[in-house]
Amino acid sequence: MTDAPIRTRRDGAILEVTLDRPKANAIDLKTSVAMGEVFRDFRDDPELRVVIITGGGDKFFCPGWDLKAAADGDAVDGDYGVGGFGGLQELRELNKPVIAAVNGIACGGGLELALSADMILAAEHASFALPEIRSGTVADAASIKLPKRIPYHIAMELLLTGRWFDVDEAHRWGLVNEIVAADQLMDRAWELARLLASGPPLVYAAIKEIVRDAEDAKFQDAMNRITRRQLRSVDVLYDSDDQMEGARAFAEKRDPVWKGC
Repeated sequence: MTDAPIRTRRDGAILEVTLDRPKANAIDLKTSVAMGEVFRDFRDDPELRVVIITGGGDKFFCPGWDLKAAADGDAVDGDYGVGGFGGLQELRELNKPVIAAVNGIACGGGLELALSADMILAAEHASFALPEIRSGTVADAASIKLPKRIPYHIAMELLLTGRWFDVDEAHRWGLVNEIVAADQLMDRAWELARLLASGPPLVYAAIKEIVRDAEDAKFQDAMNRITRRQLRSVDVLYDSDDQMEGARAFAEKRDPVWKGC
């Protein structure tokens, strides 16, 4: 599929993607393009329902942009591929759950990559920062995403100072869903992925599209688009066999069997 340092593991409806690029899992243009292809294929594969993104080793999740590659000619404003930097943060219509398993340092674009996930699990030794301010550049994606995930004044402090913060603080502000012992991180990520994979994929798709659509909309306008079936995934859900299966399973007191159609 690619000679870039990305490992994938597929088990049933779950895909695990590991960025394994020693020494620190930094991302250059070639790696970003390859990651975008992996996540695009995940998005478009009807058999896959959940993806886990993690880093190789036990020290770095990802430090972001590869400065050595930049020094060798990689353009900061170059072609990052179909999903933007890291393959996730600009990938359109990704209506499936994404779990980030942060196994170490996540800073700069690496933290932005984690912020592209729906849920973040982090090892006890994980640490975070947005140090771009110190080199006179902007953490553009984080400037958009972070204030939507944690209190505004905390997000602004982290963006404006570039200070490091540990996993306990990340959890306290709600950036991290769970703190997990390092040797249990991937087991917990897979446990959560299996739970999600057993759920109704059309409902997940509807939830993610509703959330995206409502970001810049007034409440009533967003509700009107849902009730008038102006959102594709909601319209598909309401006309699906899965919609009826949920009701039948409840009435028959059994577990539903989701088909995704």
